[in-house]
Amino acid sequence: MKTGLSVSEIVLENESAWRAESDTRNGVMAVWKVMLDCIYKGCHTTGILPGGLEVKRRAFELNKKLLGDVQYSNSVEWTNLISKKGNGFSNTVDWVSCFALAVNEENASFGRVVTAPTNGAAGVIPAVLLYYIVFCDGNHDDKVVQFLLTAAEIGSIFKKGATISAAMGGCQAEIGVSSAMAAAALCECLGGTQRQVLMAAEIAMEHHLGLTCDPIGGLVQIPCIERNTMGAIKAITAAQLALQSKPDFALVSLDKVIHTMWNTALDMNIKYKETADGGLATQIPIALAEC
Repeated sequence: MKTGLSVSEIVLENESAWRAESDTRNGVMAVWKVMLDCIYKGCHTTGILPGGLEVKRRAFELNKKLLGDVQYSNSVEWTNLISKKGNGFSNTVDWVSCFALAVNEENASFGRVVTAPTNGAAGVIPAVLLYYIVFCDGNHDDKVVQFLLTAAEIGSIFKKGATISAAMGGCQAEIGVSSAMAAAALCECLGGTQRQVLMAAEIAMEHHLGLTCDPIGGLVQIPCIERNTMGAIKAITAAQLALQSKPDFALVSLDKVIHTMWNTALDMNIKYKETADGGLATQIPIALAEC
């Protein structure tokens, strides 16, 4: 805040100590291409996810239902068609959910995803970024770079101050962190100040505190896939709340919520940390073959 630079501008300045700015921008855009390809593939692949739970892919059917009987041949034409359908509340929520589902169904079927910040939470950031591109007129390379640089810095702060591992901190460390990253990034791209950006990250994490990791069968499917849709929607809500708020009146800072998250992680029972030994995982009877 002392420099007057945005979060993304500070990150870009720091990265320039390692490589040319053009190389950083090209690298970030390459990451976005993988994210977009993952969403597109996930929305156009049907079938049952591997692992024995017989979970049916849903992004394919949702995409088909939302777009109807239209023809397109690539992701550019596809996103243009989505934007032309309008941005009513229900339509927007359905698409954000579809984007997030697509990524994590790809993850559950050994597809290529961007670990942001983890594979199990990989759907939140691309879903919110594509929401911004499609519904907020953010289809510009500079905005994509701004979004991902901001998200990356927030993720780095959480990693240094707490954890991004569900095995160490429960799902608050994965979906919670990814939601905070996406919230901050969206807030900045929508014109938020540095303090509003940090506030957006804080709001998103504050409402993920204590979230357990108890996957059924130890697979990153239930509740993990749907949980990414929840994280994405919370990120958008957090960004909007921060934009309509005055950080001067906030009682909880990002530093304090990170500290709280870490203390919560230390207190959390081990069976709620990615072990499938507690919570939801123990309520669903399954019979999986031994590895």
